[in-house]
Amino acid sequence: MAGAVASPGKRIPPSPIGCTSRAASGVAVSASATVAAPASSSRQAKEDDGASRNVSGFEPSIWGDFFLTYSSPLATSSLHKAWMVHRAEQLKEQVAAKLVAASSSACSLHRRIHLIHVLERLCLDHLFEDEISDMLARMNDVDVSGCDLQTVAMWFYLLRKHGYSVSSDVFAEFRDEQGGGFTANSARDLLSLHCAACLATRGETILDEAISFTAKSLKSTAPYTGAASLACEIKRALEIPLPRRVRIYEAKSRIAEYGREAEADELVMELAKLNYNLVQLQYQQELKIITRWWNGLELQSRLSFARDRVVECYFWIVGVYFEPSYSRARIILTKVIAIVSLLDDTYDVYGTPQECELFTECIESWDPAVAGGLPENMKFIFGKILDTYQSIEEELAPEEKYRMPYIKNFIIDLVRAYNKEVRWREQGYVPATVEEHLQVSARSGACHLLSCASFVGMGDVAGEEAFEWVCSVPKLVQALCIILRLSDDLKSYEREKMAPHVASTIESCMREHEVPLEVARVKIQEMIDETWKDFNEEWLNMNKHQPAELLERIFNLTRTMVYMYKNDDAYTNCHVIKDTINSLFVEPVFIA
Repeated sequence: MAGAVASPGKRIPPSPIGCTSRAASGVAVSASATVAAPASSSRQAKEDDGASRNVSGFEPSIWGDFFLTYSSPLATSSLHKAWMVHRAEQLKEQVAAKLVAASSSACSLHRRIHLIHVLERLCLDHLFEDEISDMLARMNDVDVSGCDLQTVAMWFYLLRKHGYSVSSDVFAEFRDEQGGGFTANSARDLLSLHCAACLATRGETILDEAISFTAKSLKSTAPYTGAASLACEIKRALEIPLPRRVRIYEAKSRIAEYGREAEADELVMELAKLNYNLVQLQYQQELKIITRWWNGLELQSRLSFARDRVVECYFWIVGVYFEPSYSRARIILTKVIAIVSLLDDTYDVYGTPQECELFTECIESWDPAVAGGLPENMKFIFGKILDTYQSIEEELAPEEKYRMPYIKNFIIDLVRAYNKEVRWREQGYVPATVEEHLQVSARSGACHLLSCASFVGMGDVAGEEAFEWVCSVPKLVQALCIILRLSDDLKSYEREKMAPHVASTIESCMREHEVPLEVARVKIQEMIDETWKDFNEEWLNMNKHQPAELLERIFNLTRTMVYMYKNDDAYTNCHVIKDTINSLFVEPVFIA
């Protein structure tokens, strides 16, 4: 069956993404159908000669060894840190009491929704999981008819965000049948409706209409809102809707904005600041570990063609799990994404077609003895991949080590997709349809590997059943893979046309529909929008079958992909995210 993976021990490399998301029109292909058999491994790849290599032109690392030696002013006194921890615990108890009080029927629905929303935006919700879960379960049974638009929209947004399949019919009473829009009393009403509508699934016409209406209305309203913070929030929502944003990347600015609100709760505010600073100290310690590991691989001195982005890798992964309890998971997934980046550069800018064939064979074998015919640098890379795999395995308890074959098989599938793209590039081949393109390129984005790897360090919540599920490349993961590939192609098309590069989905779209570039761009964006609806639908469906903690990693991966490709390829062009990294990992929040 397409997409299925055998059990560990008798496992075969996973099949490619079947693209059965409706945005890809149900394409399903076996691995053997997409990747031809490599040439004989007895062929000797030509040795490095330097002059014949592609020059990547990637920016050097901005951060280097910064986090090996950096000491935060918050870490200078152990007594001060102990006070911060103690004070945060006191505040946590007091805020928990507020949540319990807000759960009562005497508290208005709007007040309950607002409190949860504030805690989530400030990245405090992980401290109150039980209380929030109880409040949401009670809210699901509330009749919202007769409530104002903002309350209904935020109720809908919160419940869908947490996997409750509430009906979009609740917005029917706000339709303006004569004007063709919705009856809203303020820009805040419009913004709340826009956020809610972005959790639409296919066929929800009322939400499609709401997105169109609110986007148009907010664009015209934003300059005249009067409140600078609201205008800024509208601008951000129109760039990336709230359900698709990475909360931890915005937490510091959100703390500042919340502090300026007239109804800001002082206890919540103080807890948010302390929590942010305490978590930042933990991130700094993890960055020391990651930087030391990266330096130990000695890649920078040997592989000048590859992107040196280990801090950016860690930043990416903090967006997948920001919570302090997931330290091991963050470190493991950072190692995986750093190796993915190295493999991507090896196939994309370094290896010749013949070398890439042989390199693929070596990884398929997972045997260092097969690497004899590789050029020295590629042999070196292969060794580092095996070393990293072993270092991750050593992080796991004996009863968790069954997880590693899943990772290995996804790495094998990934390099097969990379190798296929090398052939396309060398042949100047443009796939005839976007569907054909995605059969390979949805896999080369590595999101199937990262989804699986995101479970590896998560402890008991990720059982063998969860790994079998994620390795079947379910529709949720397929949608993630397609969103990444199409978003990446939209943002990197012009840059990649400046050098030899594999054809993008944009070129396939132009060929398939016989349309010019700008029309193809519009069609690709429409595919992204429709794939988000598929993602939302699977999000609601799978919350009944898989632990929410695991599904949230896949949703967060999707959010980080959107962030990284918002305006540019922020990972490659690392100056784009330098200030955000500095804000998150270096600069603490000031506490008076």
